[in-house]
Amino acid sequence: MNNFIENQNWRYATKKFDATKKVSTEDLETLKKAIQLSSSSYGLQLYKVFIIENPEVRAQLQPVSWGQSQIVDASHLLVFANIVNVQESHIDAYVQNIADTRGLSVENLKGYSDFMKSKIVPLPVEQKAVWTSKQTYLALGNLLNAAAELKIDVTPMEGFEPEKYNEILGLDKLGLNASLVAAIGYRHEEDATQHYAKVRKPIEELFETI
Repeated sequence: MNNFIENQNWRYATKKFDATKKVSTEDLETLKKAIQLSSSSYGLQLYKVFIIENPEVRAQLQPVSWGQSQIVDASHLLVFANIVNVQESHIDAYVQNIADTRGLSVENLKGYSDFMKSKIVPLPVEQKAVWTSKQTYLALGNLLNAAAELKIDVTPMEGFEPEKYNEILGLDKLGLNASLVAAIGYRHEEDATQHYAKVRKPIEELFETI
């Protein structure tokens, strides 16, 4: 656990990446696995993660990301896109996955399936979109922690125009919405931010036992 805390102290939101350094295929697969294993409400994972490597696409995304250099300089750019309007079909697919993975019949899972459908499907689209967007942040947490273990830098980013991302990446047509962005790679030696002391609320202020 001491190593975990040390790695959390090591990580920060990198402001300048070294564009010459790339995350290895092996490490990228580890990060993908960490995201895959993230917790999500009901286990539904109502989102998709796009790994943007194409420099031309990233060049299009930079102006609609407040011009931030991380968009084009990082090794990889991850776009977390939430499902906007959850339908029964999304739940059916999840239930089928449970059945296949655990060797169960779909019929035996009908009660759970019906329960999820009754709680989720009737919600207004706007409420469903907010809920599924929150799920992407759980996945981001796993990415941040796994990357720190590998000494890979991650910059979580909300400073972008989701509508433009949706347009450029064709997410609208897929029923998806760009929820958040994460640039991954390796800090540039000239990034002064890496030398700043980490600023957090004191434990005594942040926690209260009742």
